[in-house]
Amino acid sequence: MYTRDFDYHLPDELIAQQPLPNRTDSRLLLLDTDSRIHDLVFPDITQLLKADDLLVFNNTRVLAARLFGVKATGGKVEILIERLLNDNAALAHVRASKSPRAGTLLRVAGQFDIEVTGRQGSLFELRSTTNWHDILDTAGHMPLPPYITRADTSDDLQRYQTVYASQPGAVAAPTAGLHFDDSLLKALREQGVKTAEVTLHVGAGTFQPVRAEKIQDHDMHAEWLEVSEQVCEAVADCKAAGGRVIAVGTTSVRSLETAAASGTLHPYRGDSRLFISPGYPFHVVDAILTNFHLPQSTLLMLVSAFGGYQTMKQTYQHAVAQRYRFFSYGDAMFIEKPIHAI
Repeated sequence: MYTRDFDYHLPDELIAQQPLPNRTDSRLLLLDTDSRIHDLVFPDITQLLKADDLLVFNNTRVLAARLFGVKATGGKVEILIERLLNDNAALAHVRASKSPRAGTLLRVAGQFDIEVTGRQGSLFELRSTTNWHDILDTAGHMPLPPYITRADTSDDLQRYQTVYASQPGAVAAPTAGLHFDDSLLKALREQGVKTAEVTLHVGAGTFQPVRAEKIQDHDMHAEWLEVSEQVCEAVADCKAAGGRVIAVGTTSVRSLETAAASGTLHPYRGDSRLFISPGYPFHVVDAILTNFHLPQSTLLMLVSAFGGYQTMKQTYQHAVAQRYRFFSYGDAMFIEKPIHAI
């Protein structure tokens, strides 16, 4: 297939620039097992889930990963941390009028000195004598996606973070989880719905369009993830009880399917470059809760693999016509495994 096959027209005004007043205020598009579309609201998810279903959340926590500083020459720089390698080393995207060379010193917030030590492809290797978490806690900004055209605010510190986020390391939110608040999670637990948590630290590469003409030529970015033995046991118990494994977000899909690459789910810890596109045989996931994704993105290819290419194309046309809100702060979609994928 070609990358252009996953393009669609989206009016700019449908890109959500702000979160709604309450997390559960979003709309919810249901794509059922017969590939029929239903327009719902997010609290209706309680009617879509049943006892013994298993919701698998990604518990990564977004770092305040965007930093602003200057070079010794006075030139401005913007740093977006991609991955913390240890307390003092990181990989990052660096924007400047001229790319800094190894040995260049960058000063952030007038007090933190950061040295460029090398390159790994498009990423810069950075080192600081100050613990990176201290730098980010003091001077970091929430790394809102490039399609959100405003500056980050103090509200984003809370709203661009799931209520269950616990493992710091992401530079983008697993946005399907943003729709849940504590009271809704409590209601689902009381309903008998089970939960489990994986960790996948979302990287900035998640926003990059596929630049290869043919999707099979795409070089998938790596992301670190962990699927524990407890998650594997929860999935096995769910299947044995006749429940469905429901991935909350494409990152949970990618985590589970990476850990089940052999056809059977096993604990996994490490990087993944799994690229899910139409034709992929899903081993674990029975339904996906997700947001709407960028044109020509790997995430749109993933949901097209699950729901069916033509079906997903028609569903996105419906979402645009019905003026759903798109992307990170936008509305949600619940995709049940289709009986016949088209």
